[in-house]
Amino acid sequence: MQKVITVQRRIVAPMAAVWQVLTNPEALRTGGLGLLRLDGEIRRDGRIALESASAPGRVFRLKVEECAMPRMVWSSGTVLFNGRRSFDVRETGGGTEFVMSEVYRGLMLRLIWLSMPDLQPGFEIFADGVKRLAERVAQ
Repeated sequence: MQKVITVQRRIVAPMAAVWQVLTNPEALRTGGLGLLRLDGEIRRDGRIALESASAPGRVFRLKVEECAMPRMVWSSGTVLFNGRRSFDVRETGGGTEFVMSEVYRGLMLRLIWLSMPDLQPGFEIFADGVKRLAERVAQ
């Protein structure tokens, strides 16, 4: 069993501008993307600590599994419960398609899922922020 949350945006900016935003901890933290804290290095095998407005007071410790355009993956958890968030960018006519998706799995998924807040609004805020910042970078 798994649960998936996905958000998608068409961004009027080149892939490089979107990627620049996605790999910049300062931009992600201060750009109105719903993140209260983001510390660490966004690079392959990097470690980051993230606190989201969706779950204030809870710090998620994540590993950056992949980080090469056009895909980045952050993961955390154990066999009991884990999440794997992917960020994908794809060039389209006149811009970039951005897709962020998180897949949750684990033996405790059903139980933990019942106590989790609705994460979709936070995903929407994040995607809107990436779009806004990348289009600003591209100007």
